[in-house]
Amino acid sequence: MTRLWNKGGALDDRVLRYTAGEDHVLDARLVAYDVRGSIAHAEMLCSQKLLGDADCESICRGLRQLEAEFADGKWQIELEDEDVHTALESRLTAMIGDAGERLHLGRSRNDQVLTALRLYIMDAADDVAGRTNLLCRALDALCDRQGDLVLPGYTHMQQAMPSSVRLWCEGYREAFEDDIAGLRSTHHRSGKNPLGSAAGYGTPGLAIDREATTAKLGFAETQAPVTAVQLSRGKAECTLLFELTLVMQDLGRLASDLLLFYTEEFGYVELAPEVTTGSSIMPQKRNPDVLELVRAGSATTQACLNEGLMITAKLPSGYQRDLQRLKPPLFRAIDLTCDSIDIMARIVAGLKFVPSRIRLSDGLDAAERANRLVTSEGIPFREAYRRIASGYSSQND
Repeated sequence: MTRLWNKGGALDDRVLRYTAGEDHVLDARLVAYDVRGSIAHAEMLCSQKLLGDADCESICRGLRQLEAEFADGKWQIELEDEDVHTALESRLTAMIGDAGERLHLGRSRNDQVLTALRLYIMDAADDVAGRTNLLCRALDALCDRQGDLVLPGYTHMQQAMPSSVRLWCEGYREAFEDDIAGLRSTHHRSGKNPLGSAAGYGTPGLAIDREATTAKLGFAETQAPVTAVQLSRGKAECTLLFELTLVMQDLGRLASDLLLFYTEEFGYVELAPEVTTGSSIMPQKRNPDVLELVRAGSATTQACLNEGLMITAKLPSGYQRDLQRLKPPLFRAIDLTCDSIDIMARIVAGLKFVPSRIRLSDGLDAAERANRLVTSEGIPFREAYRRIASGYSSQND
């Protein structure tokens, strides 16, 4: 196997393992995107008369075949490949001959990996948004089932004012709709085409057409100047990581509510038996530990965000190998968020509020009574507040 950078001579196995890191495993999710980018690049080279029609056809056909074979489990990226790019090009060359070696003209692994990553990031953001929308539908269904049920609204963990299952559901629904809008906005940074910037300084002596690959790949714009591409590394990744953290924080707050409502002291809700676990020592226990894990999840995504920000902080211009380490936190956060949204949608779908367990305190309508005094007697709100307050024992707000 010949690596893309090979100039002869052997590579120390320890250096290979250290520099390749997890890429041969992580890059499995980038195969389809690298194929898309490579086909667009080959077609652009052909249109610019830098690649013959027959070679272009062989390259595109071979890449599509390799993508299908990978999906069928007929090959995988090995440590010796280092990454998806070498894995595809070496197998393509073995399949179609010298034409495979013509594909890399006018690009570097630097812009190649970034092209695949940005295409993946846009799809990942849309996927998370779609999953979040399904969670919103589960909240809507709960609202339809029990929306009119009155709940106490809490401030400072004390019953404060009347609420309802509908208001509770709609509050979280708006939060998740806001998250969806934030996820869509990540396309602002990931929607810039880096292909053709090569190692960060363009392709001197080659008349390539970057606008053509921008159109073929569905990017919103071509990132320019070429020196800006490597300076932007990490921004698209961290923008998505930030939005994922906000999603996980909203999921965590929803989980925290349900954990409180599920306690024996509250007993406001019942969870479907299949989403709870048991105790190894206490036969009576049904544990909502999945909610506890969701609640903890935002710590992981925020750590991933911090990792991404710290990797790119104070790097000089141009490509630096440090950037390779952006993949693990990015992929970890995406996977955790997707799993957490899906499990929360499942929990909400089987959630049931128990009316007989919901106790409303006598003072829950105090603010409403003060407001009625203002409207019926025309007195200042502060006077109405004092009148109502005098009827209750002194308590801290």
